[in-house]
Amino acid sequence: MDTNTPDMRAAARPLTEASLCIWLGTAAPGDRLTYHRGALARQVCPQLQCLPEQERTALQRLAARAWKLAELGLADIVQRRHGYEDYEYILVARRRPRRPASAILPMLLAEAA
Repeated sequence: MDTNTPDMRAAARPLTEASLCIWLGTAAPGDRLTYHRGALARQVCPQLQCLPEQERTALQRLAARAWKLAELGLADIVQRRHGYEDYEYILVARRRPRRPASAILPMLLAEAA
């Protein structure tokens, strides 16, 4: 079951923490979103200066938000290798827990804003 994964590089605006949380709030289980393509570890490293400070910080926050969503069990993170230092980082929506956790996504959205 390999669904189409939106390529965020082609998006008009860069993906933000808030838009990542909004997407997850509306996503069905199994829906996928590419939140970055490149060599994430290298690009967020401040010593390597691969990106301007503002872009690096935004990417670092986005990756941390995706990780937090995975830790909460709301999504899975998948990495697909395309070539040398060319990786696609994908967030896959999971089925929502049955317990009353309806306040989690608004809380994460408020925290990301």
